[in-house]
Order: sequence, then C-alpha cells, then structure tokens
Amino acid sequence: MSTYQFLPEAVFKYHNAVGYREPAILAEIRAATASLPRAAMQLSADEGQLLQILVQIMGAKRIVEVGVFTGYSSTAMALALPADGRIVACDVDAETTAIASKFWEKAGVAGKIELHVEPGVKVLDALLARGGAGRYDLAFIDADKPSYVNYYERCLELVRTGGLIAIDNTLWSGRVLNRQNPDADTRAIQEFNRALKDDTRIDLSLVPIGDGLTLALKL
Repeated sequence: MSTYQFLPEAVFKYHNAVGYREPAILAEIRAATASLPRAAMQLSADEGQLLQILVQIMGAKRIVEVGVFTGYSSTAMALALPADGRIVACDVDAETTAIASKFWEKAGVAGKIELHVEPGVKVLDALLARGGAGRYDLAFIDADKPSYVNYYERCLELVRTGGLIAIDNTLWSGRVLNRQNPDADTRAIQEFNRALKDDTRIDLSLVPIGDGLTLALKL
C-alpha cells in the first residue's frame, strides 16, 4: 500500500490500483512490520518500486544504505541488483536489523548485503578511509533526520560522478511548512532541503512520492 499522502483520495486509490507492483516478499516485510511501534517508518510500496527502477536504469552494482529498519528498501534494491551487486547497509538498531536479515535470507539476497550495526557516520567514514570515494553508484538515506547533512556529505564523496543519492522523508508529512515552532527533526529537514536547493555539485529533484524522496545526481 502506498503512503502517498499528497493526492486527492480518489486519485490515491487509482494510483494504488494501477501505479506499481509489489513483489510477494516485500508485501511480507510490510505485513511483518505493521505491528511494530514504529511501523509508520516503513517505506511505501511505490517508493520501493521506484528505487528498484533507479537501480536498474543506472546499472548500479555498488550501493550504500543508511537506515535499514526491517529491510524493505534494502531487499527491494538487492532484488534489482545483478548477481555481483553489493549493498553496504548500516543501522544502529539490532532488533529491527535482525528482522531485516531474516527477510534477506528468505528473499535470497543476503549474500548481496553487508550489514553494519553501527552509527552511519562511522560506517561511511570507514568506507572513505578504505578508498571508497567515487566507487559507489547509489546511496539511499533514511535515518535520523538531524544527521542527514552529515550522511549526505559523506555519500556525495562515496558516489561516482553521475551517481545518485536518494533521501527519504524530505516532505515530512507536510511538516516542512511549519515555520512557527518546528521540532528538531522538522528543522533539520527544512535546513537540509534549503541547502540542497543551492548545492551546485548536484542536479536535484524532490519527488512527492511516499513522504517525499529527494534525488541528488552528482555532477
């Protein structure tokens, strides 16, 4: 089911009926996540489909993911990777990443995913220290919002020229419009969006899918 909340209800229903396909394993991840306290963090099905298409049209083989949760996005991207494709995935939550690992095994993609249960900045810095700059095709960021700018700057180093960074939740359920008393997460996303608007190192498109997906193409 999509969480595309920026459409009129009738168009939303039509979109869900004809707008994307969700593989059975991804639907199973969604169902398993629905009862969790933070189920609202789950990626929408249409956004997962878009990530798969981006992986395919880019011919991506090397991906970085910051924020795994229960493994929906990583599974979606891994399914779209070729047999020799790899994802370096990181998240600080051992409980939800354990769920993700089970689904990676079930989907037959566990061999494509290298999981680090560590802070994202630490993992990204380690990749850079190992000579990873410019060696990745795609980065997907969906983690703690105040750290978005830190993840983005490191991912911008890690992806190649012509590589893509996709950042989730950049419309933040419309809370980006709150200028009176935004909380820390909202303020972080507002500042992040403004910074990317003026970043001459990238081409930019904020796509109103799911909760907002920003695509930053490295020039």
